[in-house]
Amino acid sequence: MSKGLGAGERAIDFGTPGATRAGSSPAAARREPAWDRATGAGPAAPLAAPAWAQPARSTRPDERHAVVFTGSGSEYFRIWIVNLLLTLATLGLYYPWAKARRLKYFHTSTRVAGHALDFHGDPRRMLRGFLLTVLLFGAYGLAGQVSPVAGGIALLILAAVWPALFCASMRFRLANTSWRGLRLRFTGSVADAYRAFAPVVAGMAAFGALAALGQAMEEAWGKAAAGVPMMLAVLAFYACLPYTFYRVKKYQHEHYACGQLQAQLRVEPGDFYRLFFKTGGVTLLASIAAGVAFALVAGGAIAGARGRGSAALIWAILPGLVLMFVLFQAIVQPYFVSRLQNLLWTQTGNSRVRFKSQLTFMALFLVTFRNWLLVMLTLGLYWPFAAVATARLKLQAVSLHTRFDLEQLTAAAGRGSDDASGDVAAEVFGLDIGL
Repeated sequence: MSKGLGAGERAIDFGTPGATRAGSSPAAARREPAWDRATGAGPAAPLAAPAWAQPARSTRPDERHAVVFTGSGSEYFRIWIVNLLLTLATLGLYYPWAKARRLKYFHTSTRVAGHALDFHGDPRRMLRGFLLTVLLFGAYGLAGQVSPVAGGIALLILAAVWPALFCASMRFRLANTSWRGLRLRFTGSVADAYRAFAPVVAGMAAFGALAALGQAMEEAWGKAAAGVPMMLAVLAFYACLPYTFYRVKKYQHEHYACGQLQAQLRVEPGDFYRLFFKTGGVTLLASIAAGVAFALVAGGAIAGARGRGSAALIWAILPGLVLMFVLFQAIVQPYFVSRLQNLLWTQTGNSRVRFKSQLTFMALFLVTFRNWLLVMLTLGLYWPFAAVATARLKLQAVSLHTRFDLEQLTAAAGRGSDDASGDVAAEVFGLDIGL
């Protein structure tokens, strides 16, 4: 087991096209497609693919390529402060330009196998997606002010269009990301997006129906009667959440493509249920630790502030509340993020290329704890430095492992592959909606 991998995060070998996960059944092995999905077809696809893309067993050893982040907090601070001031001055309309500059900086500061990524998104086209997002959520908020029924209808409309918008956003982001001049692609369809988000829509519909039932029961028999439907609604939401994550992440990772290589994600719903169950346990322990920290820091100060007025009491409580908040955020979020990153990226790849993530909880905990403290002490001015530190840690925990010469990938693209389809998809469907 590699360092940094939690339970369910198996470092798999993508070298054998027909290989299956440990513990999988022969029936599951028969159901799995060939690893090489270069053209999106079945077993006959390699006939149309170049020789290097065919899924034949390779004796070539894995070659590891590091991911290096070269950005600095001082450089990004200058971009961040200008973005912030212009966004405020334009009442938010500059946000797409600010986002494009931010993505450009972080992409060009990320080097994979010695070559930097790049971002080519047009802020004017991103503005369309931004305005659409504002319109949708503004309509939802306004409808909720009119009546609960109108708010529920607006929520259903938002849920109905969200998968299509999500697909468009992924296409836009990948089509406008390049490495060594080769545009990345997102090959997922709108129909695939609706299938992936089906549990989300069904869960929202069930939650809304149970909430409406609870409101009706409250009006008829009082608040006590409304407790059961609302409890069922909350339980249904949390029961569906891990499966929803599984469907959405599988939709994302299985449609990442570069040149004639397309990824697969070898995970199961149980991996996500285990992750969420463990995160729930960590949340409970973090709550206890935060409560103890609050009692130790603020207990004596509260006793000394009694009888001196409410202002003195607030100032006595405030340091304990800040420490409790920072401690809670620095434990729960790093645990979930580190385990999720390791699970997803260590299981992403195909017969020729795969990723491996070794992000440890302790490293992310220390960076997150320091970031929160310094952001609060500097009244938010440390935020760009915190963003750079977190990005460096998360990105450099990932490595790329290949069984072919990367020069062949860019050379094949240069000979006239269908790489331009990414640009076509972006032109027809591309909307960046800030996901």
